[in-house]
Amino acid sequence: MLAKRIIPCLDVTNGRVVKGTNFVNLRDAGDPVELAKRYNEEGADELVFLDITASSDKRGILLDLVEKVAKEIFIPFTVGGGISDLGTIKVVLGAGADKVSINTASVKNPSLIKESSLHCGSQCIVVAVDARSTRTPFTHPEGNHKTWDISHLPSKVRLRERSKWEIYTHGGRRPTGIDAVSWAQYMAECGAGEILLTSMDADGTKAGYDIDLTEAVSSTVSIPVIASGGAGNAHHIVDALKICDAALLASLLHFRELSVDDIKRTCREKNIPTR
Repeated sequence: MLAKRIIPCLDVTNGRVVKGTNFVNLRDAGDPVELAKRYNEEGADELVFLDITASSDKRGILLDLVEKVAKEIFIPFTVGGGISDLGTIKVVLGAGADKVSINTASVKNPSLIKESSLHCGSQCIVVAVDARSTRTPFTHPEGNHKTWDISHLPSKVRLRERSKWEIYTHGGRRPTGIDAVSWAQYMAECGAGEILLTSMDADGTKAGYDIDLTEAVSSTVSIPVIASGGAGNAHHIVDALKICDAALLASLLHFRELSVDDIKRTCREKNIPTR
């Protein structure tokens, strides 16, 4: 079994790290630079920085903050939020990121995934998939939004009667009419190097990762899958790592309920190899 990765995630808005439940009710979790330094020192395998309101606000990523974080860490660094073209990808990589995470732009323009993986290498391109059960009625404090026009996408990615999960964009604000499992497979075919898979239903609940969703995607694609959303204890992380390649964590680490070392110790006890 290949070594698994423990990856803290900094969800950033207005220059601060925040954490909510089901993508809403955000609360302050700290300064991104200080948290990044802490996780680097604690032995995290990688770090993810997501500017969660860049796409919905129709603005560029907080590049100066990305640069400040990059200067403080010596582990692989993924940056996402409002990245919509190859030029921006190159700028973000030049600012210190090792990888970029692309969500909304992949739906608008899937050819960006092909183009960027060819120019920068697939190892740099992470496609973020925010998925919600098709049985969960969509509500958002800012109101419901109509789904995308997805006529430019292949029919195989569209929601079908048997679809269990739909993907959302714009920080969980906008439904797409796209099947999450088929979309992950299509993104892998387009050249994505990893899938960052977040369960919107499990996000912030601490009830455990959505194992069914994670397994459905992991068994469909041949590229690494990072599970995100729902970790409440180290055993939840172990359960996820049995079926995917890495676990993304936020509130458990931000609010010091667990440390990276605590998690890796439990993984070793359960014969899950970590880095």
